[in-house]
Amino acid sequence: MGTLNKEVVLKSVALMTGLESEARVCPSREKGIRFHFSSGCVEANIDNVVSTEHCTVIGNGQIKIMLIEHFMAACSICGLDALDVYLSHFELPILDGGAKTWTKAFKNAGITKERKKILTLKQPVYYVNGKTHIIVLPSDKLNITYGVNFNHKDLKNRWVCLNPDNIDEIIEARTFGYLKELEMLQKAGYARGVSIENTLGLTDDGYTSELKSEFEPVKHKILDLIGDFYLAGCPVLDFNAEIIVKEAGHTVHTIAAKELKDKLTLEE
Repeated sequence: MGTLNKEVVLKSVALMTGLESEARVCPSREKGIRFHFSSGCVEANIDNVVSTEHCTVIGNGQIKIMLIEHFMAACSICGLDALDVYLSHFELPILDGGAKTWTKAFKNAGITKERKKILTLKQPVYYVNGKTHIIVLPSDKLNITYGVNFNHKDLKNRWVCLNPDNIDEIIEARTFGYLKELEMLQKAGYARGVSIENTLGLTDDGYTSELKSEFEPVKHKILDLIGDFYLAGCPVLDFNAEIIVKEAGHTVHTIAAKELKDKLTLEE
């Protein structure tokens, strides 16, 4: 079990609603990551996912909490699985658009956790639907390869791997989208908190700001995968598996995560 040594408070605009959001992240002696908003509480669990349109949303009969994937990725990377998160808004703050600010704040607060355990896979997990697939195979080490095929000069049939040398680039990779779709999304009630600091815009011939690293959007897809898989109790960095993903998103991530949940074993 892993928790913080002291509470962390972070706030910023929320990406989807554009409203101010504050998160107070508190240590807990009880395993599980729980989000509290108003008078309700919902646990971060793959079985509580209620929507994957534009972002990952969890909920129950009391509340819904939006855009949890970057926070969950930071928790996975830091080994945190015992927290209570008190929110001023039903959507988490977007902060830097990735997981860097969360991760830095958690490490600054100090982390107490048990000895590292390695997850292994009892049998393969497959999801294939046309051009989209996720394949998770037993292995003696972790390897993630993620492929996209976006309508952009740098991101056509582009594949990126997670490795020990680029984990910091994965953590800082920002959320992204096509600049030409922004107005349409905002009219539909989404992306109202988008800024050049928290979102990388894809233009016809480049980007709206300088890349933090090469192929940053694909690295953000890996970050999303890490966050979504953690909802199934799978901390990807402590997972011996070969993971190959092509043209997927939150919906496919969570489908695969549900399959993984019952096929994992712990090694001391």
